[in-house]
Amino acid sequence: MRQIYMDHSATTPVDPEVFNAMIPYYNDRFGNASSVHALGRQARQAVDQARSQVGELLGASGREIIFTSGGTEANNQAIISYLDNNPDKGKHLITSAIEHHAVLDTCLHLAKRGYELTVLPVTPDGLVEPDILREAMKPATALVSIMHANNEVGTIQPIKELAAIAHAGRAIFHTDAVQTVGKLPVDVKEMNVDMLSASSHKLHGPKGVGCLYVSQGIRVGNFLHGGGQERGLRSGTENVPGIVGFGKACQLAQINMPERQARLSEMGQRLQEGILSTIPHTRLTGHPVNRLPGSVSVCFEFVEGESILLMLDSYGIMASSGSACTSGSLDPSHVLLALGLPHEIAHGSLRLTLGKDNTEEDVDMVLEVLPGIIQNLRNMSPLYN
Repeated sequence: MRQIYMDHSATTPVDPEVFNAMIPYYNDRFGNASSVHALGRQARQAVDQARSQVGELLGASGREIIFTSGGTEANNQAIISYLDNNPDKGKHLITSAIEHHAVLDTCLHLAKRGYELTVLPVTPDGLVEPDILREAMKPATALVSIMHANNEVGTIQPIKELAAIAHAGRAIFHTDAVQTVGKLPVDVKEMNVDMLSASSHKLHGPKGVGCLYVSQGIRVGNFLHGGGQERGLRSGTENVPGIVGFGKACQLAQINMPERQARLSEMGQRLQEGILSTIPHTRLTGHPVNRLPGSVSVCFEFVEGESILLMLDSYGIMASSGSACTSGSLDPSHVLLALGLPHEIAHGSLRLTLGKDNTEEDVDMVLEVLPGIIQNLRNMSPLYN
């Protein structure tokens, strides 16, 4: 059976060029990047090169990149470390209701420690309205964290405008860009963000490595204590093969990005229109235009998302129902609820996210089998008349 992978917002396959770049650092060039001998210096040079490659993709200096174990650690470090090291900036922080749990739960943790937290509502399309942020700003606001694009519904936020509002209120601005780095042009200077989180495995790099961009002049402290790696900001022996792979993935992401983005947008639009036009009682979730290329998020009434996934999987089609990070939960997605969807409709969600290796034939296959799957499931539902 041919396998069709449409879950690229959960993770992406490692690019063969990335894999080949990593292999030597598991065996021949296995040195610890903190060692002073030849193998250590070789590893250090590879880490420095990768740091430059990541920085180039982000429009940043390599010295502004801190390597982490992934997006979750980067988000935690950005928010907790900044507030802990800048107590004079205020005790109020702002985020949105549709953030990844790596941001939302971090902010809730800080609220238990005595920080004042404002969670902004979003529009039914999943947008954070600039005026809502402006109204929420206070003299004590120290940090605003709004994601660049949502991992479940694909809505892209007006980050530059939101960052300007935060700066006007003398707060710093962090964005979780895990879903956009490598998929869209991301320039930290143009976006005017102070901190940005990214993750390797979302752009055809290995799992277990990511980064936090921290603009020069922003004071953060050490997040993990130990050997003082990453300029004392993130202790722990560097994951040299992973970092090398991340750097290579960033380098490859810059090649033909506009063409790849246009192709994914076109295929995603065809998939979206095909689903909405052939399956009644279906709702598009997320912004109809300002969304990640190749990201299709819908809710089907009268059915459960998990049943849809199992039926698709029997055809070799792999997708998700909401975020892969919380797919084990029986509760509906907090993102869909924040968009105003009732529980019974939010339970029928399906997320299809395309990647560079998907084809028009893949789209055809989904459009061929999905209507029958939904109809069969509805025929078994006591709610469907």
